[in-house]
Amino acid sequence: MMKLYISATGIKKLTISNRGGGVGLPVGMKGKGLLPRTRRISHRTLLLPAVLVLALLISLLFFRITFIMLESAAFCSSSIGCLGWRIFGGSDSTLLREELMRALLEATSDGDNGIVGIESSISLPSSFNDLVKDMSSNGQDIKAFAFKTKAMIMKMGQLVESARHRESIFWHLASQGVPNGIHCLSLKLAEEYAENAAARSRLPPPQYVSRLTDPSFHHVVLLTDNVLAASVVVSSTIKSSSIPERLVFHIVTDKKTYTAMHAWFAVNYINSAVLEVRGLHQYDWSHEVNIGIKEMIEIHRLIYSHKIDSIKRQNIVNEYENEKDLQYLRPSCTSLLNHLRIYIPELFPDLNKIVFLDDDTVVQHDLSSLWELDLKGKVVGAAFDSGCGDDCCPGRKYKDYFNFTSPVISSKLDYDRCGWLYGMNVFDLQAWRKTDITATYHYWLKLNLNSGFELWNPGALPPSLIAFEGHVHQIDPSWHIAGLGYRSIMDVAESVLEDVAVLHFSGPGKPWLEIGAPEIRSLWSRHVNFSNEFISNCGIVG
Repeated sequence: MMKLYISATGIKKLTISNRGGGVGLPVGMKGKGLLPRTRRISHRTLLLPAVLVLALLISLLFFRITFIMLESAAFCSSSIGCLGWRIFGGSDSTLLREELMRALLEATSDGDNGIVGIESSISLPSSFNDLVKDMSSNGQDIKAFAFKTKAMIMKMGQLVESARHRESIFWHLASQGVPNGIHCLSLKLAEEYAENAAARSRLPPPQYVSRLTDPSFHHVVLLTDNVLAASVVVSSTIKSSSIPERLVFHIVTDKKTYTAMHAWFAVNYINSAVLEVRGLHQYDWSHEVNIGIKEMIEIHRLIYSHKIDSIKRQNIVNEYENEKDLQYLRPSCTSLLNHLRIYIPELFPDLNKIVFLDDDTVVQHDLSSLWELDLKGKVVGAAFDSGCGDDCCPGRKYKDYFNFTSPVISSKLDYDRCGWLYGMNVFDLQAWRKTDITATYHYWLKLNLNSGFELWNPGALPPSLIAFEGHVHQIDPSWHIAGLGYRSIMDVAESVLEDVAVLHFSGPGKPWLEIGAPEIRSLWSRHVNFSNEFISNCGIVG
């Protein structure tokens, strides 16, 4: 048996012995002062290193526990649980993720109960940085963090929704105004009419007067009090026409705009087409027609007033609960020129076929073939689709115009039927004069009056849809796209806009207003001559 003895000073002796006759080393190699047949290490050998290592471990453990306790106070719902988990091998990220998920699920399942308590007891942090400071200074756990975060998100959502509604009503209110530039333009032109004989020159010149009733020419009708808009319709139509010399424009306006409208087209005379400007005060209608027009506009104004009163009663104007109803605040709902289109046969008794254009349209392609279009015996040619596919008429179904809770409407009309587009239409006036369309229109106006104005929403189209029932010929949708005055128009592909013959800015966002999308407005403004003296002096810009 071999025995090894070690002392603090090194190896003293090594003895190999064999009990019962073993071989041994010389006696001189035996350890001095050591017990035979034992192996031990002196405490003086390892005491100092052990103390140093132990002190280091204790220091590290102290800092580790302190750090964990601080983290636990801020993020863990149970500091002891976090401490035990993380000391004995738990993963920091796993623990925090589990704690956070538990807190978020609890906040979600709690509904709004906890949120109401938080909002009522304390003021919520207004930003993420404030939230971090609040959590750090108050030493709140991860559950409080989850509930405060949810409350902040809900509050932010409410603020965003409120801002969206307010922006919407301001947008609609802005659509009702007349820009200073356009108002200035009318005043400057009226002054020009009074001072400049050229601005009062006859439209058209005497040599072209016969064309005003010649059926072989292409007659275009506009009813408008907007000089700038009328100039765009005329210039874009001429520019797009393959035979502009066959175009004859008939512009009808009201008395207050007549001098400005006449001065504009007299000073900016068009050589390639014939144009006349007529004021309503220049018409000599029969007593019956005068009575009918007055009755019509009065009922439309009553319908408008009833709708506005209904909106106010429901606090929609203040609470912004129904954005769609805001469009009925527009003055066009009571405009005589807007509703006078039902009297086009009386306005132009000598014409047989016309193309009617609203003043918020832009012509992009030649319209010549419209006057040759076979309407199959119908009175009006109109597009139904609006560049979005077959039977696609978002916001233009009968349900969007009429009140189908009324038996009068539900028994007469189809809820999901698409309304045809009013604003670019071909009218066969000869066929119209053989019908009772205008009389039917008046009949339904009176019926709506007697029904408490509940049959349809304000506007020129709803009663026209009923009056022209059975007299509409559907034309290709490539002739006309409407709704460019609504913000949802951005969903329409650019290629569709380029291919359509007539762009119609129906809706609140007229192209002469700044509220329209710049990309869409540019399709209109490129036809405005910004170098014109009157336009530049009035500060009208694209």
